[in-house]
Amino acid sequence: MKMAVLVWEYPPKIVGGLGTYAAEITRKFILLDQEISVFTMNDDDGNLPTRELWRGVEIHRPLHVDVSDSLPDVIAEDVRKSGMGGGIQFFSKILVYNYLSASKIINELVSKEGFQYDIVTAHDWLSAIAGITVKRDLDLPFVFHVHSTEKGRTLGNGSEVKNNIEHRAAQMADMVVTVSNAMKEELIGLGFPQEKIKVCYNGVDPQKYSPDKVNADEVKKLRALYGVKDNEFMILFIGRLAWIKGIDKLLMAMPLILKEIPNAKLVIVGVGEMKEHAEKIVQSQKLQDSVKFRFEFVPEEERIAHYAACDVAVFPSLYEPFGIVAIEAMSMEKPIVVGATGISGMKEIVISEGPQQCGFHVNPNDPSDIAWGVLNSIKDPARKIELGKNGRKRVLENFTWDVIVRKTLGLYEQLLASKNEVKK
Repeated sequence: MKMAVLVWEYPPKIVGGLGTYAAEITRKFILLDQEISVFTMNDDDGNLPTRELWRGVEIHRPLHVDVSDSLPDVIAEDVRKSGMGGGIQFFSKILVYNYLSASKIINELVSKEGFQYDIVTAHDWLSAIAGITVKRDLDLPFVFHVHSTEKGRTLGNGSEVKNNIEHRAAQMADMVVTVSNAMKEELIGLGFPQEKIKVCYNGVDPQKYSPDKVNADEVKKLRALYGVKDNEFMILFIGRLAWIKGIDKLLMAMPLILKEIPNAKLVIVGVGEMKEHAEKIVQSQKLQDSVKFRFEFVPEEERIAHYAACDVAVFPSLYEPFGIVAIEAMSMEKPIVVGATGISGMKEIVISEGPQQCGFHVNPNDPSDIAWGVLNSIKDPARKIELGKNGRKRVLENFTWDVIVRKTLGLYEQLLASKNEVKK
């Protein structure tokens, strides 16, 4: 199968879980003898190659052209006020990336170089415009992957322009693939065409995310970096410091945790708009000795070491369509505490009761409930180990990339077969 994959973040430019997903699944496609062309964004300075072969994947990164000065009179006010990293500037970059990528596929690769694609896929609104354009111009089967929605990410206060792009892509797509049953229900509630929606989870590499890959010296060194002693418990949050991740409520749970386990420390790793607010909570609650921040995006090798070093991983998200961090931590044999209200794919990932229990579901709006989940994860050493082993077992059975990529290919093959049947 020859695929044109449109995804705005791709190595070495990774912002969040989407970039990790794109890198892993395209690499697995190649190992299964698929032909992949990825169309993604260049960096802000245009320093990345505009065309290269990486791990068998052909990558195209158009150079940015700043059109932001021409946009204020032709775009909606909500775009100016929203956007990841800067409203109109960010939106202009996304538009240019989409138009140039679509043009390259249609006018250069297909028309001039004779490329023949079987399918085009686009991920989230950020690449949807290019997917729609390629679908219309080349009449290719179009799969729209929805990893999150604008309304969900902003808890209902997002951009109508981006909402409309998502809906338009869903209408134009031949298939809509989303990351959890919770997300499927959200999309149906938002008016997406139900008959097109398929569910396929994200995955993790259990060989890479394995407790055997990090030795005891590395663990000890990392814990010492945060001042966590051998007899202390390390609670870990790693991810974007965004409101929907529930970090404020996790910080407010710490005094309750410390009442029962005074030798607990919370380590928060990531970047985002909540940095200053999180620091203020720590100061007001006098938690400076018990909360350690690292305001950085850490590379994958360090992320794996953090999972190995912690005693429990906590992700009290208010909105989490899937949550790759959860299966990463589970693969590292760590108990998990996850937000389980609203749209929560993590609720499907983490088993919270019974013989296969690997973690706890909590109300992310309630610090006392978060504290309850953390305390029950770590206060019994034998139980903590059992939860972790159950988590890795669940990953090996359900969430490896080998499992996920074959299911994804199966969905694509179903679509192509149905299209061929119609042509007959």
